[in-house]
Amino acid sequence: MSNKELHEHPEIIIPESPGLTRRSFIQTLGVAGVAAAAPMVLTTRKADAAKWPARPITGVVMYAAGGGTDTVIRTLCGEMARTTGWPVNVINRPGSVGGVATRYVLNKAADGYTWLGAGNYNKFVRPMGYTDSAAWVDWQHFAAAASLASWSVRPDSPFKTFNDVVAAAKKKSGKLTISTSGVGSIWHEVGATVADAAGIELRFVPYKGGKPATVAGLQGEVDIAGGGVHEHVEFLRAGKLRNLMHTGPKDLDISNYGKAYTIANFIPALKALLPMGGMYSIALRRETPVDVLNKIKPVWVAAAKSDAFGKIATRKYFQIDVRTGEAADRRAAQLECLSAATLLKLQKHIGKKVRGPKELGLPEPKDFDAWWPPKGYKPRI
Repeated sequence: MSNKELHEHPEIIIPESPGLTRRSFIQTLGVAGVAAAAPMVLTTRKADAAKWPARPITGVVMYAAGGGTDTVIRTLCGEMARTTGWPVNVINRPGSVGGVATRYVLNKAADGYTWLGAGNYNKFVRPMGYTDSAAWVDWQHFAAAASLASWSVRPDSPFKTFNDVVAAAKKKSGKLTISTSGVGSIWHEVGATVADAAGIELRFVPYKGGKPATVAGLQGEVDIAGGGVHEHVEFLRAGKLRNLMHTGPKDLDISNYGKAYTIANFIPALKALLPMGGMYSIALRRETPVDVLNKIKPVWVAAAKSDAFGKIATRKYFQIDVRTGEAADRRAAQLECLSAATLLKLQKHIGKKVRGPKELGLPEPKDFDAWWPPKGYKPRI
């Protein structure tokens, strides 16, 4: 088997040892050695895939227990275990916007027994320099749902609609304030994306999470409360906040409140990116045997469409957004492209170097549709 063939067959296991990578293994091992070793390893890998799972699976959530990502991943893994009998354990390894969990799973064997419980298709970690692992190159994502960003104001605010904010911001560039869940966070990034598309500049005020960012809006510390629909909804119903827009693909009819309007009504160019917000998925290393990935796929889809998860999604106003295979790869690449461009613009606020699209080998967001699929890309499932 040639080096080229070895590259084209990721199902062949390359032994792992300190200092030995797949690339160095290919470069240092003679072709004859590879040819001799490959049949035995390939046969073993296929046999292992046939009896998978033969031991417990571990889901590694990249954020802390109790948050949106943790809630979604635990619910879906529990539903998968219930319907199949697969033993699935879920643990949390938060830190570095997902970088800690990402590195942990990357260091595990690509055998289907360690899953990454991911938020946002892991789109932050490469632009922020926490890893060189590209979400759509090194991982196979199985996506289920998305939370939606929300901009809301107090009832006494002079802003009645999103367009009122745009008009005021153009008169007072950089003066209007909006709360975020932290510097470089998902609500910071989505807020910056919306503001950029609207052609306005806002002053983003960071808080330690979506809940305190919402409270800041309630208390009048900022002009606009940034956050998620799931964080604002009870205050909307109580008459303490008024929604200006959300980042779902359609208007929402919120019980005991009324209609909340999608940003697509105001900025049609953003429609192709919706829903925008927190994205929830599991990801397996891309070298995982195809047979294993194809066993997981229908079970994941069924869990995402189950009544158990549907009840949570309805209560939280999450959007069911199931994507697997190439659809998930494309979405992961698109979101990483957008994040790299947005975070680069926010670099002075973030306080550390950000790697933009060019440095990562990505197009500018406006050129993404023409770029995808990139040269050499092949769907895994």
